[in-house]
Amino acid sequence: MAGTGARGRDKRATAARLKTELGGESGTAAAGELRALLERVLAPAAGTGGGEAAAEALEWCRCLLSGGEPWDSFVQAVRAYDPATLCGLVWTANFVAYRCRTCGISPCMSLCAECFHQGEHAGHDYNMFRSQAGGACDCGDSNVMREAGFCKRHRIKSNSNVPCVPKDLLMMSELVLPQFIFSLIQHLREGYNEPALDLPSEKDLHKILQVLEPHVSFLEDLTKMGGAMRSVLTQVLTSQQFYKDLSSGVGENACAKKSHEKYLIALKGSGLAFPEDKIACGMQEQGAGTSTLAVQGLAGATATSGQGDSSDEEDQDGSQGVGKRKRVKLSSTTKDQSIMDVLKHKCFLEELLFWTIKYEFPQKMVTFLLNMLPDQDYKIAFTKTFVQHYAFIMKTLKKSHESDTMSNRIVHISVQLFSNEELARQVTEECQLLDIMVTVLLYMMESCLIKSELQDEENSLHVVVNCGEALLKNNTYWPLVSDFINILSHQSVAKKFLEDHGLLVTWMNFVSFFQGMNLNKRELNEHVEFESQTYYAAFAAELEACAQPMWGLLSHCKVRETQEYTRNVVRYCLEALQDWFDAINFVDEPAPNQVTFHLPLHRYFAMFLSKAVKCQELDLDTILPDQEMLMKLMIHPLQIQASLSEIHSNMWVRNGLQIKGQAMTYVQSHFCNSMIDPDIYLLQVCASRLDPDYFISSVFERFKVVDLLTMASQHQNTVLDSEHERSMLEGALTFLVLLLSLRLHLGMTDDEILRAEMVAQLCMNDRTHSSLLDLIPENPNPKSGIIPGSLSFESVLSAVADFKAPVFEPGGSMQQGMYTPKAEVWDKEFDPVMVILRTVYRRDVQSAMDRYTAFLKQSGKFPGNPWPPYKKRTPLHPSYKGLIKLLHCKTLHIVLFTLLYKILMDHQNLSEHVLCMVLYLIELGLENSSEQESEEEESAGGQERCHDSWFPGSNLVSNMRHFINYVRVRVPETAPEVKREPPASTSSDGLASSQNSGTAQVFSLVAERRKKFQEIINRNTSEANQVVRPKTSMKWSAPGATPQLTTAILEVKESILSLLIKLHHKLSGKQNSYYPPWLDDVDVLIHPEIPRYSHGDGMTAVERILLKAAIQSRLNKRIIEEICRKVTPPVPPKKISSAEKKTLDKEERRQKARERQQKLLAEFASRQKSFMETAMDVESPEADIAMEVATSEQHVSEAIYDCVICGQSGPSTEDRPTGLVVLLQASSVLGQCRNSTEPKRLPTTEEEQIYPWDTCAALHDVRLTTLQRYFKDSSCLQAVSIGWEGGVYVQTCGHTLHIDCHKSYMESLRNDQVLQGFSVDKGEFTCPLCRQFANSVLPCYPGNNVERNLWQSHSNKCMQDLVQEVEDLQEQLGTFPSETNLSKEMESVMKDIKSTTQKKYTDYSKTLGSPDNDFLFMYSVARTNLELELVHRGGNLCSGGASTAGKRSCLNQLFHVLAMHMRLYSIDSAYNPWRKLTQPMQDKNQSKISEELPEVPVLYRDVSSLLLIQILTMPQPLHKEHFTCIIKVLFTLLYTQALAALSVKCSPEDRMAWKESGALKKNTSSGEKSWEVLLGHVISELSKGKMYEEGETEELTVVNPDSVECYLQQFCLPFLRITSLLQHHLFGGDLPSCQEDEEFTVLASCLGLLPSFQSAHQFTSASCLDWPVPAFDMISQWCSELASFGDRHPDQVKALLIQEPKWDLPRLLQLPENYNTIFQYYHRKTCTVCTKVPKDPAVCLVCGTFVCLKGLCCKQQSYCECVLHSQNCGAGTGIFLLINASVIIIIRGHRFCLWGSVYLDAHGEEDRDLRRGKPLYICKERYKVLEQQWVSHTFDHINKRWGPHYNGL
Repeated sequence: MAGTGARGRDKRATAARLKTELGGESGTAAAGELRALLERVLAPAAGTGGGEAAAEALEWCRCLLSGGEPWDSFVQAVRAYDPATLCGLVWTANFVAYRCRTCGISPCMSLCAECFHQGEHAGHDYNMFRSQAGGACDCGDSNVMREAGFCKRHRIKSNSNVPCVPKDLLMMSELVLPQFIFSLIQHLREGYNEPALDLPSEKDLHKILQVLEPHVSFLEDLTKMGGAMRSVLTQVLTSQQFYKDLSSGVGENACAKKSHEKYLIALKGSGLAFPEDKIACGMQEQGAGTSTLAVQGLAGATATSGQGDSSDEEDQDGSQGVGKRKRVKLSSTTKDQSIMDVLKHKCFLEELLFWTIKYEFPQKMVTFLLNMLPDQDYKIAFTKTFVQHYAFIMKTLKKSHESDTMSNRIVHISVQLFSNEELARQVTEECQLLDIMVTVLLYMMESCLIKSELQDEENSLHVVVNCGEALLKNNTYWPLVSDFINILSHQSVAKKFLEDHGLLVTWMNFVSFFQGMNLNKRELNEHVEFESQTYYAAFAAELEACAQPMWGLLSHCKVRETQEYTRNVVRYCLEALQDWFDAINFVDEPAPNQVTFHLPLHRYFAMFLSKAVKCQELDLDTILPDQEMLMKLMIHPLQIQASLSEIHSNMWVRNGLQIKGQAMTYVQSHFCNSMIDPDIYLLQVCASRLDPDYFISSVFERFKVVDLLTMASQHQNTVLDSEHERSMLEGALTFLVLLLSLRLHLGMTDDEILRAEMVAQLCMNDRTHSSLLDLIPENPNPKSGIIPGSLSFESVLSAVADFKAPVFEPGGSMQQGMYTPKAEVWDKEFDPVMVILRTVYRRDVQSAMDRYTAFLKQSGKFPGNPWPPYKKRTPLHPSYKGLIKLLHCKTLHIVLFTLLYKILMDHQNLSEHVLCMVLYLIELGLENSSEQESEEEESAGGQERCHDSWFPGSNLVSNMRHFINYVRVRVPETAPEVKREPPASTSSDGLASSQNSGTAQVFSLVAERRKKFQEIINRNTSEANQVVRPKTSMKWSAPGATPQLTTAILEVKESILSLLIKLHHKLSGKQNSYYPPWLDDVDVLIHPEIPRYSHGDGMTAVERILLKAAIQSRLNKRIIEEICRKVTPPVPPKKISSAEKKTLDKEERRQKARERQQKLLAEFASRQKSFMETAMDVESPEADIAMEVATSEQHVSEAIYDCVICGQSGPSTEDRPTGLVVLLQASSVLGQCRNSTEPKRLPTTEEEQIYPWDTCAALHDVRLTTLQRYFKDSSCLQAVSIGWEGGVYVQTCGHTLHIDCHKSYMESLRNDQVLQGFSVDKGEFTCPLCRQFANSVLPCYPGNNVERNLWQSHSNKCMQDLVQEVEDLQEQLGTFPSETNLSKEMESVMKDIKSTTQKKYTDYSKTLGSPDNDFLFMYSVARTNLELELVHRGGNLCSGGASTAGKRSCLNQLFHVLAMHMRLYSIDSAYNPWRKLTQPMQDKNQSKISEELPEVPVLYRDVSSLLLIQILTMPQPLHKEHFTCIIKVLFTLLYTQALAALSVKCSPEDRMAWKESGALKKNTSSGEKSWEVLLGHVISELSKGKMYEEGETEELTVVNPDSVECYLQQFCLPFLRITSLLQHHLFGGDLPSCQEDEEFTVLASCLGLLPSFQSAHQFTSASCLDWPVPAFDMISQWCSELASFGDRHPDQVKALLIQEPKWDLPRLLQLPENYNTIFQYYHRKTCTVCTKVPKDPAVCLVCGTFVCLKGLCCKQQSYCECVLHSQNCGAGTGIFLLINASVIIIIRGHRFCLWGSVYLDAHGEEDRDLRRGKPLYICKERYKVLEQQWVSHTFDHINKRWGPHYNGL
């Protein structure tokens, strides 16, 4: 040791010498010496020699740096010059940090806990979060956050007042550090061996890193010395000169040469050439002049060499290529190869980063590099270096095995660099950051491309990413994408991107890799054998890699000036789309049975169009492509909509569940505004610009329901099974309604959108605040700054919803705070269309409708089953007016007419939903009709226009009244229509007609669409395209031509109006139910907005439509009136063919069955509820049913019990006993009482501690041990009660069963393999009737309830006789009753009771297995149950009544069981306490047996225990008079104890006074009943011993008679309460209620202690005394025992006196208001047992102990710490607060359950696992409930979800 000390001194001396020399003239020589010294010390060879050499080297460095000073003082000196204005604290994953949105400029802003709490963030929008990838504190950095949020330490701008650093302080550092860092690099070079076969030998790498750990830690310590040292380090790291001198490998040092060679090998091995080997185009030297394009020109030259490195990994992965699809390689001309392959290092920092990457980002290195960031020069240099290595980083990441940790570390660094706009802009300009990123992204994705199978499988040239690849599946690309999104959030960078055409082209190329990925092909035959889950990867990839950058770019296109950007994006997007259509060989028909949900190019196009119109005022038509392109564009999004409908119609069921998963994800809240919304918007744009007939027919064709749209009653559908027809038709119509009603991108403002979204979500279900935030699609780009929770969110929420505070239900389930829609929202804003668009599960639509129905019923607006209401829409933006044409096109009108007709004629496969949608479309058309038509010309010129004889024009208003007489239909020959002869054709207008004026043609949508398509194509293109067309249309000619179709002519003679009126009749079931309202009240036409039409069913909808039609045109009004005048003949009963009937009925039957089932369930639920209310009521005393146990009539001799298993009633007999269902549990609740009224608080600082020694259990324990020290064991064990800890509490639900029935019930449970929440082997079960948890059966004692009748008779026996009788009864030996079933059961239940608690709580005797133990245990069980009942009643009996506890109590039965066992122990008559209490002892000469310990003096015995011993050792049933006698005798003892305790409390002077005054009155008549006299006597007797000799006494303040009386009453009350309860259970009778101050008198008279003639005003407690023998003799005798004990142990005589017990009710620890207080103290706290910081810390809410949950570190004998603690602290019940989750967990025996949280946020919600990190506040009501359940032992009954913990908690 001395040696090392000496060496230490030598080092210091050398260092000091060198320092002075370097400062002097001989500087150069000294510098040489220093360099040689360092080379020797730091040589890698020495370093690898293990830890000691390294320590030695570091010791040298410390000495040299400090120039021989002590290191600590050097550190202090340097710190003094720290101008730190930045915090810059670096943390790693899982660190708890804060983010304040109010103060943040960049959304990535984060603060360490210390800076956060020191800043002022009250009332801000902040949250706490667990860091995923690590981060650094931004406090003090005004680029990232507003200065107002800086903490106190970093608010000072301290640049000015920091003194200049003296030159000589850091002189040595500047010389030593370059060599130190170079040695570190040499170590890294040495340690790295280029791994063979690309598998880095990780062990070697870890070994090197471990050796270097101290070096890096040393550097880290240096960075923490503050700004002065950091700037030295920056200088060293970035200086090119140092690097040249030391590292170039030139020079005589062989070692350095070798290491330089290794470095070059490593570069080559990484596929990175040294720039000299290539064309010198390195990014570093590129002048500002050369543009990106120049660089790309060079790419051709380098392309070939670039292929080298990726081809080798290609062959490797080829073997495991997913599926059989071969990967595709792209040619490399698109990218700048130098980005990928050239690296040149010019300073230490660059090579250090290179090695950091090579070693896959060791945590220590990362932390060091980040710790340096507060230095501005370093920050810039490092960012440039990072960018320069960017491509290399991503290459390494792709090959890494630990890509997750590596990703986190990369992002940890990059987020610090790129969040700063200034820095990002600089790097973008100087280092081509954008080019690098896009190129690297392309490079990443290229490795996993496959040929697309969309459309034309054989000839497709398109390539897509393969979602099964690890790269996508494991999300390996996210660091890259995350950085990209991060830099695009800066306006200056995004502008650069949007202006650079080359970049945009490359980017669209990249996006097209995702276009059409994860293609689904519909399985038609077998179920697919393997359900691939790749779709997660696909959706995540599109969202992260395509959509989020898109939103980032869009956020910068908000104003007119940015129009140019939009034009650029749209232009390149369309080019990419055109390329895509060509590549997949697409003409006009999508391939059948395949769908992809991924069309990012379409979505880019759509979103930029939307932005252009909404924010940039661009004219839409200037940027839209031609018609043919629009027709192509609409096909794929439409295909997705149709497929959604197919998936929901179960047509894809053979593809497995995953296809449903895709359909749900597509509309789910995080994806919808990047997926379905742009798709629908794009379709809306196409629809507004294309021919409406073409569009409508395309929709029906895509949905495969064209064949269904025929007037014929039968048809053949060639592309769809009939069972899917109905839901596909519903899907098609619903889609049209969505398309025509949604205004999300067509004119709604952002606030209106937010409001509509919120209303839709709230209508489906009440929502919590956080789930609303989650469900409302925010602007998905996380960096956009539009944070949910922005002001508009809160204001809209308060406008549309009411807050329902969290409430409790009696069952104990806890509600969260919910928001529910306001009434006016239901009334005016409920929008079923929006709900349909946003529902992930179809049931949510139903749920919204049910809630709407309930609202209408409740508010009296509509009683029946309403239809979805029609909601007025926001006006369309002028650019999209063309969309209205869809509503006014003949094709749609024909479809509507056909469907109305079919519904009226009851054709199959139609539903109410179809009708609802048809009416909705008609109403939309009427609302959006063009201006009032000029009706007169219309009818004149109508004839010529009627060329296709369906409808004359295209306006819905006029087409509605047009009558159609005949329709020619194609039907199967079997159809009923064929038989009719076609009648003479008559024209609809009654004029002379051309050949087919009245008979409409067969209308074929498909043919129509072909025609239109042809027209458009011909307009657009030359006949070059013509050649291709016929081929595709051929496909479709086949289906129509199945041979057995024939043409029939159908007589119709209806118009849309007449169909509507007939429908009204049909819906109402009455003839002529429709009567035009305007005939009565003309006002209707003027003010059409009548509330009575806004809610209602189908009839209301029809009425509303007819009214609107009438308002729109006078002709319509007239025609409606005419139709109504012709009284329609009654509709003949329908004759339906049996086949049709079957399908129709099946649906109806299903519906009816459903309704029946609903009804049954509802009835069942209400029955169950009412049962639960009566049977399960836990606390409310009123609603309780009188149990049969407490028989109401007193004349019945036998108690009758009902068995809940076999249902028979009868008495309990010896051979077939009945039992009560009981739950036995050990409880330490009583032991937790403290004698302070103020409950303890949970400690949240080091100073606060909780000590257990003032608890009830601790004090009782101490007392028993002390007694056992001085007195005879057996008598000690009768002088106290145990069971304060681990006592057995017995509770029942009050149901009874035969014990043999119970046994067979248990047998059946044992054989039942269902997972129960309880363990049958441990005897656990649930009550067969009320399902309450139980674990034993308590036999009911047979016999007449004599004790109930006996007690009225007032006995006239004198006290002495009774005393004698009691003694005689006790003398009778309890013989064990004969072996009956009953006695067996009583024995077994006694065993159960004993085994309920742990052995340590039953064994108190010094001699093992002593019977005294059992004796003590048994009467203590009775005591525990009485005391607990007292606690449940609130600690006193003032409330009186036979409270619930009384009715449900099993104490009577329990006493019988205990008594039967206690009678077996005879008490030796010499020791019988009864004798001591009632007879003065004669022989005083017993002191000769002094060798054994004396008995416990009577005054030291616990009176309540004596009471139970007396009662339980008497033969049962007990007579009331004996009971009263026992009480009277014990009361005299209690009173004497009270006087003794009082006398000790007096001052000596007072004692003298009392003694004398008592002596004076001693001989008066009532002397025995006056406390003064008795007190005087006690004092004089006790003075004989050494009782009063000890000095200090805690004195009573005022010793006046009143306070003494009060003291005595308080002393006696606990005994009186217990006794009254006991009497109430044994003999029935109610407890009287009273005021608190008269509790004593009331209880005393109730117990028969108080002679009735006493008037209350001059009452004294002494008047209750009734001495069996002269009082003074008794007292003298009792006191003499104490006196003789006092002689031997004067120190103990006072301590053992029974003091006045003042126990407060048991309480849990009080918790602080704010959860953060707990969290901050405990989550970093170390465990006292294992001294580590636990992974899952928890704290016990009963005693405050800190434990490791599930921690193996604190495991003892296979019990984890929480379970162990629950046994020690709560005898098996533990209540723990999990610090990291804010949740409370309950352990009960071998089971546990999550109880919930008592901390809620401002919106009344739990935050389990602190995921949201919002501030949480205590919910007092919940905590009360928890405490209530703990005290009342009802955890088992109220909490439902229990599971076994296998001792692992």
